Amino acid sequence: MQFRLTGWTTAAIGAGALLPGTAGAQTIDLSIELPRMTVAEYHRPYVAAWLEKEGAAPQTLSVWYDVDKRGGEGTKWLRDVRQWWRAAGRSMRFPADGISGATRAPGVHKLRLVAGRGAIAAITPGSYVLVVEAAREVGGRELVRLPFRWTGTSATAVGKGSAELGTVSVSIKR
Repeated sequence: MQFRLTGWTTAAIGAGALLPGTAGAQTIDLSIELPRMTVAEYHRPYVAAWLEKEGAAPQTLSVWYDVDKRGGEGTKWLRDVRQWWRAAGRSMRFPADGISGATRAPGVHKLRLVAGRGAIAAITPGSYVLVVEAAREVGGRELVRLPFRWTGTSATAVGKGSAELGTVSVSIKR
């Protein structure tokens, strides 16, 4: 699985490895679990992950939606990811380079993002909340909030949803 951040590849990389030209950049490792459900009709959820900091605009890290719908029709359902839509989504243009991607099947999905390069802004010291929201057609909606403090060197937070989301974690390192 690979994502593009304006020319920077953010693929699953071995421990300790960095991408060329990322010295001093912040690496954000994000893990989002979508639980397997035994239901009559299952649709993959739309998912948004973003950072909130008091006094700053929300920073969208990733949005998973039906990117393959003809004529961009998948974007009209993004407003069902309500909290993200109100916080940051309604002002975005899609597809957003380095941020948007296809919906995912149940399982654990790991993303490695580089802040301070391309689509993801550098993270300044302070208190943050990572928010992950999932909304599923003929299903539910869930929001997981993970507060953490970024001091400039490292931060980690872990939480768990109860229905639409499983374990969610974030680890940020310089």
